[in-house]
Amino acid sequence: MTPNNRHLVIFARAPRLGTVKRRLARDIGAVGAWRFHRDNTAALLRRLAPDPRWRCWLAVTPDRAARARRGLWPRNGRGVPRLVAQGSGDLGARMGRVFHGLPPGPVVIVGSDIPGIRARHVAEAFHTLGRHDWVIGPADDGGYWLIGARRRPALRLPFAGMTWGGDQVLARTLANLAGQKVTLLGELIDVDTGADLERWKNTSEHNA
Repeated sequence: MTPNNRHLVIFARAPRLGTVKRRLARDIGAVGAWRFHRDNTAALLRRLAPDPRWRCWLAVTPDRAARARRGLWPRNGRGVPRLVAQGSGDLGARMGRVFHGLPPGPVVIVGSDIPGIRARHVAEAFHTLGRHDWVIGPADDGGYWLIGARRRPALRLPFAGMTWGGDQVLARTLANLAGQKVTLLGELIDVDTGADLERWKNTSEHNA
């Protein structure tokens, strides 16, 4: 399978002050939360977008941000991702739209608020999809930092009846995937609060 048949999608909200990471903003202020979101999204793109093993997409919200690259999204020089709009609906509807809408090949989606993601994690996910229907990277808050699908021979989405944002997101997704071949990657920290950010700063990966 060629790299153009592997699709890495980074989900991100437009980095505008006061509209991103609101739970984190309650702990560290709106400017600090905005800076974390902006810097972490830029770091993810630097690490992941130029990798020749996959094609990188940046799925953004609100939709108009997909048309406003100048001054909004970081410029990487090489490996600039293709911008697509997430569209309307809850997170499941928006991820489902991406899973259904991209060209053929396995799709891996990651969030923009997990600073521990490295290229090796993405490579492991795509490798896993060679023999499994789905791959999920659990987050420490009961959700997940990565979800990927082989998308063949058929795509059955696991997002029906989901309540997003709680500590049962992973468990409910796995229940919805009963009967399909699923594997889990290692756990990473999802930064939603000031405490999460401090825990991340104390990890060996952050200090490497």
